[in-house]
Formats: sequence, structure tokens, C-alpha cells
Amino acid sequence: MTTPNVAERTLSELDEDERYRRFDELQRAMPSVWESIRLDMPDETVVVVPSISLASTSGSGTAMQALEERSLFLLLLLRQSRLQMIYVTSQPIAEPIVEYYLGLLPGVIPSHARRRLTLISVNDATPVPLSAKLLKRPKLLRQIRSLLPNRARSHLIPYNTTTLERDVALSLGIPMYGADPRLADLGSKTGCRRLFDELGVRCPVGAENLHTVDDIVAGVQGMRTRRPTLTYAIVKLNEGVSGAGNAMVDLRNLPSPGSPDEAAAITDRILSLRPESENLSVETYLTAFRTHGGIVEERISGVTLTSPSVQMRALPDGSVELLSTHDQMLGGASGQRYLGCIFPADSHYAAAIAEPAMVIGRRLAGLGVLGRFAVDFVVVQGEDGMWTPYAIELNLRKGGTTHPFLTLQFLTDGSYDGERGVFVTPHGSPKYLVATDHLEDERLKALTSVDLFDIVVTHGLHFDQARRTGVVFHMISCLTELGRLGMTAVGDSPEEARSIYQRAEAVLFEESEAALEEMAI
Repeated sequence: MTTPNVAERTLSELDEDERYRRFDELQRAMPSVWESIRLDMPDETVVVVPSISLASTSGSGTAMQALEERSLFLLLLLRQSRLQMIYVTSQPIAEPIVEYYLGLLPGVIPSHARRRLTLISVNDATPVPLSAKLLKRPKLLRQIRSLLPNRARSHLIPYNTTTLERDVALSLGIPMYGADPRLADLGSKTGCRRLFDELGVRCPVGAENLHTVDDIVAGVQGMRTRRPTLTYAIVKLNEGVSGAGNAMVDLRNLPSPGSPDEAAAITDRILSLRPESENLSVETYLTAFRTHGGIVEERISGVTLTSPSVQMRALPDGSVELLSTHDQMLGGASGQRYLGCIFPADSHYAAAIAEPAMVIGRRLAGLGVLGRFAVDFVVVQGEDGMWTPYAIELNLRKGGTTHPFLTLQFLTDGSYDGERGVFVTPHGSPKYLVATDHLEDERLKALTSVDLFDIVVTHGLHFDQARRTGVVFHMISCLTELGRLGMTAVGDSPEEARSIYQRAEAVLFEESEAALEEMAI
């Protein structure tokens, strides 16, 4: 591969057209880079920059760091004996956390893997995207590039892809395993509704490309004309993540569709909508809506309702793989906030969501999408027992279901059988998981990461390589400050996975309470 010589001109001297021209040149090398990793060739390197570059991202530097460390499951790639990894974070990762992940590696000496791992910290705790921090520090980017033994066998692994991640790839002179930022609109709430409609994939009644209260009102009026029985609608910010950009609107007991006073009544309901994020007032939410735009759509309802998702990936050769299906665990003010997942999705509708998802996936691959993405659904069961899926979101990035599934896959060498709706190891044993990013409780602040590891060993919660069951923890660095932790519980049956999850939760709360007990003085 001939790597473009970006040193002739600096990044700041390149306009957008030139940046994308050079980016396209780098991306054309991705098939050969991918092949070298598949063949476990020497001097191959992955650069992990888990930057959370999303418009709605906010929070403390500690929370951002924990989200960056959520991708530490990628350290399990070091089971490939020749692979080298450079992992970049905003703040240093505590060495015991690194040791914890390397200790999970099957069949690999941890010290050997550690020698092939380079950790780089920007030492910047501000809650801004990691990619932006890197781009402000060209010297650090030069340092990272100097660590690449062969850029022809190296690539960048981001969390999501924006022009920031594109510019990091340009600075390093390596291709990026992720969707082209020019395709980002496909993953917006407006873009995915348009894509679903174009492909004939069933989705809720709604309206897109909205910005003002009047736009939302007109959208709701159109929805009520099509579906007079509508009782609730959901307003969604285009770039909302994990349900945090959603707001519920009560449409019950409104004037009849087409009535003279309908618009005014709907306006009143919009001005009293209920944001899913507890930190957002109605005024703040609608200001964000004017800025970023969004959609309004029917809230699907039914006696039995679930929220599964389908994960896929587009490979450099243009093919699409069905990776997994998950049921999502939701919470928040109206049950729209993502809390965790159960894998695999219920077999009664796993195939029913996989089919339209693959229709979407093949179109995305044809448009040039690369890497992992997911389609979220709402599935409702009718009186006849049949399940009807509605596509509601497209995520052109890694998401909350990515790290639990890949953790399981890397630890077991298993794969998902889409026809049967089960995950099986090479020996044919099925595996199931329950995972969360939101094990949150004030009591957990009494524990340190060292305490956590002691508890894991003492109570036998650690992932057992022999049985391939147990718990893998993540987001460990925010345990003490935020009282938050992530975990993935793996079992041989759905019931065992749930039992392991519940036991780990109970043990942690019990140990937290013990840690809070005052000593006699």
C-alpha cells in the first residue's frame, strides 16, 4: 500500500474537499489492512481512540473517561500473538484495571500481551471529545504515528465517526474502521426514517426534518389524520443517544382531527412535553430541538411490547454480517432510556427483526458504510400471538450492546446463529448474557477499584475460563466518584445469566453497605 504523504501540507492547510480526497485514498487501503489482520501477519497495529463525539454528549470528565474505558474489551484482541495495540484515553488508566482485562485473555500470557500494548493519555479531564483533544496536540499525534511499525498494516478503531475522527486518521496516515462521516445523516432520526421509508421497512407513523414547535404540531396533526386513535407521541432530537434526546407528548382527549382548535390544543401539549432526561427543562429541550432538528412519531403500544435491536457489520469487501440480536433493558421517566441488554433476543421474534435489519444493512453497505452498526426496533404482540416489528432507530456506530457481545465473542470464540437465534461456542454450547452500563447506587461510592477486584475474587464472581461463565466488569474507573459500574454476566442459559447478574448486583450492594459501616472510636 502506498500511504499518502500528508506531511507535505499540514492538516490545517487542507480544506474539506482535500481532507476527504486524502481520506478516500486511505480508506481504499482498508481491505488489504483487514486481510493482514485476518492472517495474523507481523507488524500489524490497531490504534483505539474511543472518542465519544456525539452532539448530545455531556457529563463530567470522569464519566467521559469511563465511557472511553468501556472499549477496553478490545484488549482481548491481543490474543492474536503478533498484534500490537495503541489505546488512547483522556486520562491515564489505572494499571490494575489493565491487568484485570489482560487476565481475561484465553491462552495468552498476560505479560506478553502487556508488552504489545501501549497506553497513551492526553492528561486532559475536560468533558470534550477525545478526538478533539488529540487534534489540539499535534506533537502527541506525531508520537502515536511514530509508534506504528508499518502504517500499511495499521488502522484506527473509533467509537463513532465524525470529521474529528476522520482528521485523526489523516494525521496518523492510516484508514479508519468506521462509517464515512459524510454518511452520518443516515444515522440521524430524520435520516433513518427516510431510509426505512425508502426501503419499505415498517416504522411508526411520524414526521421528520422538524425544527420548531409549529413543525411538531403540523407533524402530529398529520399523524392523527392517518391514525385518529393516537394517544402518545415521542419527539426525538436528531442526534439523541440512548433515549436521552426523547420526550413524551400526551395526545389523549384532544379535539377531533381537523377541528378548528386542534392545533392550539396540540401546541399546549408540546409545551408541556416530558423530556426523558431529568436534567432537561421543556424550554431547554425545545431550544436544542430548534438547533439540531428532529422528528415526532407514534409511540407504539400494546399488551406485550419489547425493544430489541439487531447488530451488523459491513466488511471492507462490501459484505454484511448479522452479528447478534438483543433485547434492550429500558428505564427512565417513560421507559425510553437505555440501561442494558439481554442476549440473544427472544427467539419468537429474533428472525422477524433480523430480516428487515439485513435489508437495511445491505443498503448501507452499498452506500459505502464500513464497520459496526445497529437497528433498534419496537416489537408488539397481537391478539393472534404474532409479533410485529417497527424499526425506530439506526446507529452508525458502536453502541451499548457492542461491548457485551464482543466481550462474549472474544472470550468464547463463539458466533451467533441467526436462523436459530442462539449464540454457540465452537463446541456447540449455547451462551447467554445480561449486561448493563448503569449499575448505579450511592452506596457503590464506598468502593474502590481494588475493593471491586477483592470482591470479585472472594465471592467467585470472576469469569471462569473453564466453564466460560461469570461476570466481566467495565466502566470501573467511575465507581468511586459516581457510584456507577458496568457489567456483563454470562451463563449457559437465560436463567443462569440472569441469576449470575442478580447475584453480582446483590453482592456489590452488600459489600458497599459493609464498607459504609463506621468504626468504633
